Amino acid sequence: MCESSGDHDHASAPAQRWLGGTRIVDSGELLAYARYIAREPEIRRTAAGFIGYGETRPGDRVLLAADTHFDPRVVDAMAAALREIGAKVDVVMVDAGPDREFDDQDELRAAIRRRPWKDEPRRWEGVPWVEQLAASRGYDLLVHGKGGGIPPTAHRYEAFPWLQADHFASRATAFPRDLHTLINQVAWRPIWEEGPGARVRVTDPEGTVLSYDMWPEYFERPSAMFGPTPRWNHLMTHPPTPISPRESATGVVRGTVNHFGRPYPRIAVTVRDGRVEDVEGGGAYGDAWREVLREARDIHYPSFPRPGLFWLWEVAVGTNPKIVRPPHIERLSSGGFEWERRRAGMVHVGFGTQWRGPEEKWAGEQGLVYGHLHVHLMAATITLETKSGASRPVLDRGRLVALDDPAVRKLAARYGDPDRVLAEDWMPKIPGITVEGDYEAYARDPASWIYTHDR
Repeated sequence: MCESSGDHDHASAPAQRWLGGTRIVDSGELLAYARYIAREPEIRRTAAGFIGYGETRPGDRVLLAADTHFDPRVVDAMAAALREIGAKVDVVMVDAGPDREFDDQDELRAAIRRRPWKDEPRRWEGVPWVEQLAASRGYDLLVHGKGGGIPPTAHRYEAFPWLQADHFASRATAFPRDLHTLINQVAWRPIWEEGPGARVRVTDPEGTVLSYDMWPEYFERPSAMFGPTPRWNHLMTHPPTPISPRESATGVVRGTVNHFGRPYPRIAVTVRDGRVEDVEGGGAYGDAWREVLREARDIHYPSFPRPGLFWLWEVAVGTNPKIVRPPHIERLSSGGFEWERRRAGMVHVGFGTQWRGPEEKWAGEQGLVYGHLHVHLMAATITLETKSGASRPVLDRGRLVALDDPAVRKLAARYGDPDRVLAEDWMPKIPGITVEGDYEAYARDPASWIYTHDR
């Protein structure tokens, strides 16, 4: 890989020119990125920079399933690249309804359910009938799903999270795989190796102050989400469900952005011993959250030590420095703020049941409310205080500390100037925090500011 002046041959691999920065203007450019993805190793994750379909062979049958919010040029380019390998590709387009501007309820529409998810899939999940079609028709590979975990299947199943050309043909997609792997490993190592018995402190200039213990029992049940191998581009700095009876997370989480809704007036989510006790502010998003909080107050989910739905379990850190907030962020087809959670140093805090966890199956079968809601931290500091008294910083004011590790910088130097290779391509503009301005004015109406100044 080498740095580029910005003029590219459409046939050249993105891996040789990912630092160029030329805006995508035609299908040839999109096809070049599709060819790159089609040949990259497969990892069964929805993390941009790690997704690939490289086990595809001539004669394989592939089902590529997207929805009507996708740019059809992206879908066509991916199908064409897989056909070039010799695969037979069928494309299914699911009707996602009209594109429109986000409103205050879209996060709940996307994530909260009261019946089995197979009867009413959530926004990021694979569509059940598409998954069933892939299984019943004997496809070798299903390419489908925007986010969340990928369920175990007899066939290969890989994600397809790029709704728009700005997602797809970007430096984030072709970020060097070996470098991205090392960044995740370096960032994860202290959490997994020194985490048992440690204490984590999370702060953010929007007002978050949160601390919790990493009890040893969380490390005694390794899983794909929390184990010796990092959760690629989704580093879990708090363990997932089931929640320990000793859970100690206490503090307040404040922010103005969630995964898939309109930015909201600053919310304050108060947590005590792991459970949300109060939600203040947040405008209409906060109102809706409070309604579900009341609805679930007396429900004792099997994954939690006491009644209540909204328990802290997800404090996840992105690791890809080349993720950029897409244009038209006010519209559903942009993918919303969920896309940018993959950016290095971005944190999303999740409260509720784990994605497709056994507690969700239990609740859905009984017609009880389940799911989880998010608050994003855009400039957080996370520090691990080990049992031995050592301090291990994970994030420093929104900067992923692993990006400055000597071994990471040494490997980055193979691809150009490490300062440039490891620089974040986009920084959230938060008045009074990352840019000049009045934070309190921003916090009262963040949507108007973001849609005007940071899109």
